Amino acid sequence: MIRFNNVSVSFDHVPILIDVNLHIKAGEFISIVGESGVGKTTLLRLIYFDVFPDKGLVTIDRKNSSEIKKREIPKIRKKIGVVFQDYKLLEDRNVFENVAFSLEVEGVGKAEIGKRVLRALADVGLSHKRNDMPHKLSGGEQQRVTFARAIVKDPLIFLADEPTGNLDHTAEADIVKMLQNISARGTAVVLATHNYDLVKKTGGRIIQVKDGKVSEIENI
Repeated sequence: MIRFNNVSVSFDHVPILIDVNLHIKAGEFISIVGESGVGKTTLLRLIYFDVFPDKGLVTIDRKNSSEIKKREIPKIRKKIGVVFQDYKLLEDRNVFENVAFSLEVEGVGKAEIGKRVLRALADVGLSHKRNDMPHKLSGGEQQRVTFARAIVKDPLIFLADEPTGNLDHTAEADIVKMLQNISARGTAVVLATHNYDLVKKTGGRIIQVKDGKVSEIENI
């Protein structure tokens, strides 16, 4: 599903990632850990084809970074759900409309949108909030909307970049459970976080980024 072969990336001639080799299978739950600024977000951006390697290959669902054409990238991104610490909700649309927006852009029919949005909201426990505006929601509820917005596309890959940064411990536990449920459906989940306590709860494989290098660790 996701493969990095000897991938290196630099920004302004400063090495960020060096000779990264990584393989993530369909349905795997991977936690990428490391301090702020070590390259965790860059790893996710490589998966999303938002950044391209200076050296090596990134392969996503049989499309690799050296061969993919610009016009093919949106098609790949349709298979990837993304959640950031910054919720990026549309303030002038209610919860239902926020979740439906990406499907509308893709031209999905109204009846299908309704079915998929209601299912996604049920999955994150927000069916009763579907008509609420974002400013009426708690931080945890807003984050749940971003999860619904990401899973409504039935993605093959789910990327979560510091999704619990502004949440309390109860909300953190809810996020972990949602990520585990998404993985159980066969979606590859990649969580990037500097929160080591959070990672201990996930039960998945743990990848550490340090000094530009990536390695698998068993204990944190």
